[in-house]
This record gives sequence, C-alpha cells and structure tokens, in this order.
Amino acid sequence: MKPNHPPIDTAIVKEIADLLSGSDLTEIEVEHEGLRIRVVRAPAPVTYAQAPAAPFAAAPVAVAAPVAADAGPADFSKHPGVVPSPMVGTAYLSPEPGAAAFIEVGASVKEGQTVLIVEAMKTMNAIPAPRSGTVTRILVGNAQPVEYGEPLLIIE
Repeated sequence: MKPNHPPIDTAIVKEIADLLSGSDLTEIEVEHEGLRIRVVRAPAPVTYAQAPAAPFAAAPVAVAAPVAADAGPADFSKHPGVVPSPMVGTAYLSPEPGAAAFIEVGASVKEGQTVLIVEAMKTMNAIPAPRSGTVTRILVGNAQPVEYGEPLLIIE
C-alpha cells in the first residue's frame, strides 16, 4: 500500500538544492501543505595535505618552537599537566597571521584563557587552559595537523 501523499516534483527538490549550493548554508528544510523536503549538504572531506584555507594560508608567524627538555622522545599523553586536543584539526598558535602567539613557554595562564586554536571543518575553535599555571612545553607547531587526544601543551 502506497503512502497517501501527492507525488514529489523533482524540480522543486532541485531548486532547493541549488539554493543550498549557492549559499553558506549546509541544510534547508521546507514544509508546504503537508509535504516536507529536507536537503543536506555533506561536509567537504578533511585533508591534511593542503595548506590551510585563508586567512592562515600565506603569512608566517614568529612563535616559540616546541621545546624539549631532553633529547629523547617522550610520551606526554599521561602527564598530569597535559592539554589534549579535543578534536581532529589544525592547531594554530596565534589568532591570525602576523599576530603574537596566544602563549609561549614560561608564560603564566589562567583557567579558561585561550591557549591556541584548533580549526576543524573551517571553524576556528578556541582551546581554553583547563587550569591556571605556567606553560612548560608547547608540543605542536603552528598550522600543524592534530588528532583527537594528541597532547598540545603542558601547563604545570
């Protein structure tokens, strides 16, 4: 038994899809006379081989390089002062190209203070300090891809 609704005019669906693709919207839902049409644009796949999108694409930023106290590699993921990445994305150490870094090694930070940005799906996400203290290590470089849970910095 077929549902009791009029046939869908595919031209209407195409017109709604064209509206979606011609805008910054990712989803449109229209309801008229009991007929509801929802069109959702799939997010673009995230790739790490490309340079980051503007405004971070061209300008170099002078920031402190990650600092290591000893010569050997260390696993900072279990350090009590670690600040892990809350998402997959690209880490930025300053708010915009040419601007001063949010933090540097030796800087005092307060709980809630922005310590860096992780860009995910073209959205800049401020990463706050989970505690007050002193930044003893910055474990990522500017415009470096990061994974979920990856140690970003150490606050002691």
